[in-house]
Amino acid sequence: MDMFGKRAAKALAFLPLLALLGAAPEPRWQPIFDGRTLDGWTPKITGRAVGEDPLAMFVVHDGAIRISHANYPRFEGEFGHLFWKEPLGAYRLRFEYRLFGDTLPGVKVWQHTNSGVMFHAQPPETMRRDQAFPVSLEMQLLAVPRPTREPSGNLCTPGTTVHIDGKLDPRHCILSSSPLMPVGRWTRAEIEVLPDGKITHRIDGEAVLRYDHAELDPADADAKPRIAAMGGMLKLTRGYIALQSEGHPVEFRKIELQRLD
Repeated sequence: MDMFGKRAAKALAFLPLLALLGAAPEPRWQPIFDGRTLDGWTPKITGRAVGEDPLAMFVVHDGAIRISHANYPRFEGEFGHLFWKEPLGAYRLRFEYRLFGDTLPGVKVWQHTNSGVMFHAQPPETMRRDQAFPVSLEMQLLAVPRPTREPSGNLCTPGTTVHIDGKLDPRHCILSSSPLMPVGRWTRAEIEVLPDGKITHRIDGEAVLRYDHAELDPADADAKPRIAAMGGMLKLTRGYIALQSEGHPVEFRKIELQRLD
């Protein structure tokens, strides 16, 4: 091999290392629940001011955030949402959840074994005192048995709209392709929000729902103040995440965030 050939061979040998050094590092996963306290999380319960939780709807139990109406005699419209402190744009959120126990007396049929994670949500301090749900997208979390046999990982749209397969989907709740999940089972879930606005729900590692083009709904009464605050813009690109209470006990653990922006 001549001198030129030796130099070329040496250069080729370094290519894998150069490629590795030039590759962007994978964003790290950040725990946003420490397993011991609710530091960084703020409750907003229907009928109460932001931060008020006198009947301990949100507590930490055995390394999980436990959400229940255990100290309420019956459900009388006290929907609860536990907001994380920081608005987010593009990210992946992963967690484990389980619905367990019994539904509180007074709930409607659709509230049985029902919870969710709200995202792209309005700031908690902008919610009306008696507002039931923040304007947001919701990854709906269900379990069976329940009055209707429905999967988990669905999408609900309080004050918002989305497109599926390039078309506006007018439904308030859109079912995923997830299998039915039994009450009491710990289930892995993930929400992926990409910088281009594409959103994917995953249950136990499998993609179960995809959509994009999230917008505020100009026909929704609670969305109208948000649209005005955003200068008339409808496109929804960031917001808060919140764990939901709808009258059935639920727990969340191993809550982690991977920022993509």
